[in-house]
Amino acid sequence: MVGRPLDESDLIGRAKRGDTHAYEDLVYAHQGIAFRTAYVIAGNAADAEEAAQDGFVKAWRALGRFREGAPFRPWLLRIVANEARNRRRSAGRRAHLALRAATEQPSGDAAPSPEAAFLSAEQRESLLAAVNELPDDQRTVISLRYFVGLSEHETAEALGLPAGTVKSRTARALERLRESYG
Repeated sequence: MVGRPLDESDLIGRAKRGDTHAYEDLVYAHQGIAFRTAYVIAGNAADAEEAAQDGFVKAWRALGRFREGAPFRPWLLRIVANEARNRRRSAGRRAHLALRAATEQPSGDAAPSPEAAFLSAEQRESLLAAVNELPDDQRTVISLRYFVGLSEHETAEALGLPAGTVKSRTARALERLRESYG
């Protein structure tokens, strides 16, 4: 069929056979979430961009090892997350995460009243400050689950953790947030 959009497994198959245009379509489909994932871990836009780009390059090179039928997004995000962690580690810094890019609302929504916008911004700043006070492992899990919007399974895959570890870290982080944020 000419002109029909290819599904992800078709694109992966073509990319495995060396079709750079198919891989380009995969990159386009996943670049937003890859950047947000890297941003949550790296803590700044420049490192996140580089980590996402490096992750896509490494994924291209490792595509032959990708298990057919497995979900592509968690596999890719694990590579991107590792790149972001390596970048953060090698830089030797422990900066607090600025999660604004991951929490921004898409444009096109009805404009809130100035009072609601102020209250919402104030609440968001307070919540972000509380999230930034969490230990790194808990902050990363909470950020990927609630700010980036990954499922529990995808978060576990992206971070290379067992699902039970993601559940326990999420529970501990939510409890800490309840205590500190109210």
